[in-house]
Amino acid sequence: MKHALSLIPLLAVAPAFAEDTRQLDAHEHGVGALNIAIEETTVAMEFHAPGADIVGFEYAAESEADRAAVDAAVATLATPLDLFVMPDAAECSVTQASAKLESDEHHDHDEHDHAEHDHDEHDHEAHEHEEHGEHDEHAAHDDHDDHADEAQHSEFHAEYTLSCANPSALTEINFAYFETFENARELDVQIVTGSGAQAFEVERDAPVLDLRSLF
Repeated sequence: MKHALSLIPLLAVAPAFAEDTRQLDAHEHGVGALNIAIEETTVAMEFHAPGADIVGFEYAAESEADRAAVDAAVATLATPLDLFVMPDAAECSVTQASAKLESDEHHDHDEHDHAEHDHDEHDHEAHEHEEHGEHDEHAAHDDHDDHADEAQHSEFHAEYTLSCANPSALTEINFAYFETFENARELDVQIVTGSGAQAFEVERDAPVLDLRSLF
């Protein structure tokens, strides 16, 4: 518990450190972001990528095929060590992982292992919507059409906590992420350790990040 608590300020530095870059690259297709905080045996990670990078589209999933693609992507993103491969000698294991799809119009879609009460809330909202009557349904439909005319953006977001029994062996990360998601071209990586923060750009044609300079 001590490690998790003390990592919070460390991980908070990474998004702030990258904020200017993320604003400039906001929704640049092919470019995602990975923030990493390393303290002792604990590695905390936060990942963001445009929907187009992960599933090939950014509109709200409507067809069965689209929904299936989103569900599969969320499940894949919830297995960080298959995407961001650490050396075996580091003996890393996943202690927490969550992934979800967020969009401009709707938030927290398809969150992995979401709570059952969320379904109850959705059902309650659906009943309330029916009670408003046909007029409100048409109004909501008109609003939807208005939104459809605007650019839609969706983003996958994931958070991970790893435990690495031998952190001194964290000499590199192999980004199998690029093999898994063919539309991804680059990840802006921010790494925070006790000695400070560093920024890297990891690209599809050079998918290995050397970490030896961090320790």
